[in-house]
Amino acid sequence: MQKHTIILALLSAALFGAATPASKWLLAGLTPFQLAGFLYLGAALAVAPAFFSKETLSLPSISDKTNRLRLLGAVVFGGILGPVLLLFGLSLAEAGSVSLWLNLELAATAVIGVLFFRDNLSINGWIGVLAAMLAASLLSWSQGDASIAAGALVLLACICWGLDNHLTALIDGISPSQSTFWKGLIAGSANLSIGIALDPLSLDTKTIVGALLVGAMSYGASIVLYIRAAQGMGATRAQVIFSSAPFFGVVLSVLYLGESISEVHLLAAAVFIAAITLLLRDSHSHTHMHKKMSHNHTHRHDDGHHKHYHPDMSPSIRHTHHHKHSHVEHKHPHWPDLHHRHSHKDDDK
Repeated sequence: MQKHTIILALLSAALFGAATPASKWLLAGLTPFQLAGFLYLGAALAVAPAFFSKETLSLPSISDKTNRLRLLGAVVFGGILGPVLLLFGLSLAEAGSVSLWLNLELAATAVIGVLFFRDNLSINGWIGVLAAMLAASLLSWSQGDASIAAGALVLLACICWGLDNHLTALIDGISPSQSTFWKGLIAGSANLSIGIALDPLSLDTKTIVGALLVGAMSYGASIVLYIRAAQGMGATRAQVIFSSAPFFGVVLSVLYLGESISEVHLLAAAVFIAAITLLLRDSHSHTHMHKKMSHNHTHRHDDGHHKHYHPDMSPSIRHTHHHKHSHVEHKHPHWPDLHHRHSHKDDDK
């Protein structure tokens, strides 16, 4: 696997992890619906410059119903429901506790992937998932009794984002920045409208600008980085790395909210590193068939699947355009990315 894919996932996690302690501060001046709206409008603003300078304001074609439904599901679950549920939970609990609960997104993504999205995990992969959950449990136990209501809300948010992770990773009708723009614009506008209808908006410029900036970095830039990582390694494995986001949240909570870090946190960090190692080593190889198809997604020309020619472009440069694939049957180690969502019922894994 390319090292840059791991780096993208880690950067995405760091930016998203910073959102929890920052959002705790912002909730002092905004309701959960209002803050969720500004966060995702900020995400849309973050990708807008590159979006309008290089791409067209397009959605998957009318005939491409599958990708339209995937985008709609990503907007509803990942852009509207997920952040609102998280922020309601954050309003009831400390930022550190909520950051740690976000590890539940890993379990949600893994289970949903195996059951519904033809993802595949070997024994090493499942041990990695369990190790990551053990790390999350160690951290949760160290926090003492937590609010049941807050924990339930965060769990529901993680389930929504688990669905969003898989739906977004499979969208190939538009580019990552296009899907991020539409998710931010539609979900942000919907939540902000609901928030204003339920409670008058306090026009505190500092708070609103802060919310837009947090959204631009923690949701806009983070989402684009995650999409690129998930399309390269599969949603479940990208989510294992992305689930380091709570650790970044805990560190920032210690630095800016005065919370403490214990030996349990350090032990959990060691277990989590072991989990990432196991998941990154998890791949399988078997003879598989690729049908003739055409689609649009971010790709490179040194991955064994994209063999069309671009004058004056290095094979290692990532770019996005509509392209065609010929029928091919081959065998190589692979992950459940956009080109490997086949069944494994009769395969030797």
